[in-house]
Amino acid sequence: MSDSTQQPPSEEPGSYPPEQGGSYQPGKSPPPMQSAPGVGQPADLMARFLARLIDYVLLTVVIIIINVIVLGAFMSSGTTGFGTSFASGAVSAILGAAVALGYFAFMESSRGQTVGKMALKLETRGAAGGRPTMEEAVKRNAFTAIGIIGIIPILGWFLSPLLSLAAVIMIAVTINNNTATRQGWHDQFAGGTSVIKIG
Repeated sequence: MSDSTQQPPSEEPGSYPPEQGGSYQPGKSPPPMQSAPGVGQPADLMARFLARLIDYVLLTVVIIIINVIVLGAFMSSGTTGFGTSFASGAVSAILGAAVALGYFAFMESSRGQTVGKMALKLETRGAAGGRPTMEEAVKRNAFTAIGIIGIIPILGWFLSPLLSLAAVIMIAVTINNNTATRQGWHDQFAGGTSVIKIG
């Protein structure tokens, strides 16, 4: 009497049943690579905040060096007084605003990423979907130049940090409230830029 029990089909060498975690089978193409969770989705507020924090730490170092050079140049001229202090402060404020805006606009328009965004695996996209144009990058980062108000004696020294803080709070609130696209008011001002996760 023959044994009617069916034997399981023999496995080819190198093949693994899916339930055992294997996915490669000879003669069959491997499955597509799975992307990390969230890749291609709008970046959340915390990731964007950390990216900006990294950028601002780097910019602060550069701006301090610029301020030391500017102050040294004015001191070496041998003149002192309120006029000299005002002039050195105005030059420092203008250069600081130009460096900050220039950094963000150039990095985002040329490669879609600043150093902070590279570290956090984020990318800025223009309204058309590719890299932002220079105009879009300048518009979305225009708030970084608020420091230029510091050239106004006394009033500007108080207004500059307050307005900068207000701009940052507005950006954070609008990013957090817009759960669909995570676009801040600066993204809307730039015509619809966005920041997405790429890793």
